[in-house]
Amino acid sequence: MKRFLLKFLLAVVVLSVLGYVFNYYVPYSEGFRAGKLIKLSKKGIVFKTWEGELSLGIGHDQRWAFSIEPSKKEIREKLIDFQGKNVRINYVERFWKIPWLGDTKYFAKDVEVLEE
Repeated sequence: MKRFLLKFLLAVVVLSVLGYVFNYYVPYSEGFRAGKLIKLSKKGIVFKTWEGELSLGIGHDQRWAFSIEPSKKEIREKLIDFQGKNVRINYVERFWKIPWLGDTKYFAKDVEVLEE
């Protein structure tokens, strides 16, 4: 019985690691979103993550939320400078969200300010 339990736990750990690696390194989609940067905040209780929001048009339904990985410090600093401006964000979408990296499935890879 102990041998079965050990093999089962090992299989669960291996499958979990493979699932995480697949989710992190194989993106569901990649692309660009453009809009006015209206929010950038650090939030969370256990995992402190940086979250942003773009206004894509008029109304509350036209907002797009994204996360910034903790290792992407230069993107976060650019976004702090671009607050309230029109920006284009290059992003990657993952299959499911990773709680210690962000609240969304969308992660900013690069950002540039657009001409008014």
